[in-house]
Amino acid sequence: MSLLSKSAFPGRLTDAQVTEVVAKALPAANYRGKRVLLIVPDHTRTAPVGLMFKTLHRQTGGVTKAFDVLLALGTHQPMSEPAICQRLEITEAERRDVYGQVKFHNHQWNNPAALKQVGTLTSDEISRLSDGLFAMDVPVEINKLVFEYDQVIIVGPVFPHEVVGYSGGNKYLFPGVGGPQILNFFHWLGAVVTNPMIIGTKWTPVRRVVDRAGAMVKVDKLCFAMVVDPQKNLVGLFAGTPETAWDAASDLSAKVHILLKDKPFHTILSCAPPMYDELWTAGKCMYKLEPVLADGGELIIYAPHMSEICVSHGKHIEEVGYHCRDYFLKHWDKFKHVPWGVLAHSTHVRGIGTMENGVEKCRAKVTLASQIPRAKCEAINLGYRDPKSIRVEDFANRENEGVLLVPKAGEMLYRLKHPPKWASSG
Repeated sequence: MSLLSKSAFPGRLTDAQVTEVVAKALPAANYRGKRVLLIVPDHTRTAPVGLMFKTLHRQTGGVTKAFDVLLALGTHQPMSEPAICQRLEITEAERRDVYGQVKFHNHQWNNPAALKQVGTLTSDEISRLSDGLFAMDVPVEINKLVFEYDQVIIVGPVFPHEVVGYSGGNKYLFPGVGGPQILNFFHWLGAVVTNPMIIGTKWTPVRRVVDRAGAMVKVDKLCFAMVVDPQKNLVGLFAGTPETAWDAASDLSAKVHILLKDKPFHTILSCAPPMYDELWTAGKCMYKLEPVLADGGELIIYAPHMSEICVSHGKHIEEVGYHCRDYFLKHWDKFKHVPWGVLAHSTHVRGIGTMENGVEKCRAKVTLASQIPRAKCEAINLGYRDPKSIRVEDFANRENEGVLLVPKAGEMLYRLKHPPKWASSG
């Protein structure tokens, strides 16, 4: 199908406009007796997923043989039935009555029985896609549920992203419902390129890998790519292939989600919203602010609600700690056995740095103000502050002093109008 779109930036799309796009993209008559699988993000992404779910179900649910939901968890934790209902913005009564026939599935990234290999990205392909940074065979696995349906529909928002450049599109397949080998590979590829060079850049080596892997999944795919402003308004909706919908949505995201600053800040209080309930996701509070953090400055991830580093990967993270990219590259034989996605997360949180004469020199300090105790913070090479000692209002309205307060961090990308070389992909 050709691209269908509605944009209202800086306003908001109405429910009627959303219904119009869905009706044109999914003529009900075309789905009679078909099996439809809806792939949606978990709670760590801000978007009106419930509006889309209910609109799509209203459009086709009455004629389809099946209309089910798969949570694109990546390696995040499974969601309970009540949590999925909350994500889909439906009540328990609606779950029983209106949506009683809808099956909910959590992606199982670490269960080989839940995955199917669809091919292998060869060493030659990887070399070409990664601009020569890597040359290795990478198996491509995906949740085998996608092959049990006639139509796969991807629904999710597009934001600047630290690994791929902009989220959305085929990223909801890889890593959303993909296997660990492709996930670990391209996360480390992004880390080697570095977060400041990737984030908010549309065409990246990682995007090329993700789109190539998506092309190996031979099912009918339709994507609804959303752009949501900081006030949670839906300002853009794009329907088409995962590639075309993402292409258009990322252009709008660049206008909506990037804030330009004149000078870097020596102190940043980056407040993690409750949806980031472990450092694995709260790390976004660093990723999106690193480009405006001054050399020698301090970024504080303020998350008084957070008590976990990562349920899925915490053991590995505590084993390696948080370090810059060059630390791992200089000690590659020691760390290459660690899941590469973990190494990537580590470097993204710790930020840019170097290894000089065997000494790691990180560009800035990263501090946690959470329920994670001082001893553990120090053991993983991060700073510590008692969250009770922080008064958020003390950081407000001080940008002219070099102090920045970000009340809800993680989705808006901050950049300098004239970035230094290390922070510019241009």
